[in-house]
Amino acid sequence: MKGYVVCVYKSIANEEKLKEYAIKAKVAVEKFKGKFLIRGGKSTIEEGDKSPRTVVIEFPSYNEAITFYQSKEYQDAHSILKGHVERQFQLVEGV
Repeated sequence: MKGYVVCVYKSIANEEKLKEYAIKAKVAVEKFKGKFLIRGGKSTIEEGDKSPRTVVIEFPSYNEAITFYQSKEYQDAHSILKGHVERQFQLVEGV
């Protein structure tokens, strides 16, 4: 079964740090065979709070999504965000 990263941002305090993170994270996503399905873009809120950004990435398997998250490449990118964004980050197994 496929694996997904579902990332819903609650706040972004520094857009430049987000851009720096995105460049490094994209390299890690590609290395682990991930495919961006949603990366920002237009959205409409029907329930709950508005999010400034949502990202969904598909991986060939749930285990590959975990491997991506735990990789040095991704963790190096992730460290850039510390103190600059608040978000919910989930790894989800598909059907």
